[in-house]
This record gives sequence, C-alpha cells and structure tokens, in this order.
Amino acid sequence: MENRVIDKCNIVDLPKITDPRGNLTFIEGQNHIPFDIRRVYYLYDVPGGAERGGHGHKELHQLIIAMSGSFDIHLDDGIEKKTIHMNRSHYGLYVCPMIWREIDNFSSGAVCMVLASDYYDEADYYRDYSQFVGDVRKGIVE
Repeated sequence: MENRVIDKCNIVDLPKITDPRGNLTFIEGQNHIPFDIRRVYYLYDVPGGAERGGHGHKELHQLIIAMSGSFDIHLDDGIEKKTIHMNRSHYGLYVCPMIWREIDNFSSGAVCMVLASDYYDEADYYRDYSQFVGDVRKGIVE
C-alpha cells in the first residue's frame, strides 16, 4: 500500500531536561522539526465545546503542542482520517501540508501553541473542505 499524506503527520518527542526545580523543553528548527520556524501563535481561553482549525494548508508545515491542558486534533488528508489526543508539553504533532485539521475537546485552561514554517498568507489556506478534497483527488499534493 502506498504511503498516504496523513502518514507524514506524527508525534515528535521533544527533548526534556528534568530538574527538581522544573522541566525544560526546547525546539530547534531543522533539528527537531523539518522546517525553520517563521511564526509562532497560540490558542487559549477556548470556550467549552468550541472548535478551532477547520482548514488546511497548501504549503505550510506546523508543529502543534499542548503547552497546558489537553485537546484533540482531527487530521484528514482527503482519503484517511485520524485523531490525536495532545496532553504533554514535550510532545509536538508535526502536521505536513495538504492536511485538513480540526481541533476540539479543549480542557479548561488548555493552551495550544503552533510553530509554523512561514508567515501568515491567506492564499495558502483551504477554508472550504470540498475544494480541499477536490484538489487532493486531482493530485494537487506535495
């Protein structure tokens, strides 16, 4: 069976330096993740029952981390789907281009941090799921 785009999305176990005073984790672009970091943003104070994401990217690579609390990330490459529960601040979920993502089930106080490979560019977004799936089926993938 051929590799699907969704198979490129995986958990990255980030370095964790333990210390009685508290743990430390760091992330280096092109070392721990396969891209340079150009943008960082985070979601917080997400109301109970709310969903975030609901889009895909044509070229953008991301690493998504649960800095605090937990949430679920639903990944969809237009053919297969999988859900990842995020709840450890030393794990990041690498999300490659051409993946539709939705984030929900935020716990109280959850903070979702995203490291992105490029600056914000609206032209890189898929905001319509049917257009995303149509392009996947036409073979417009990496």
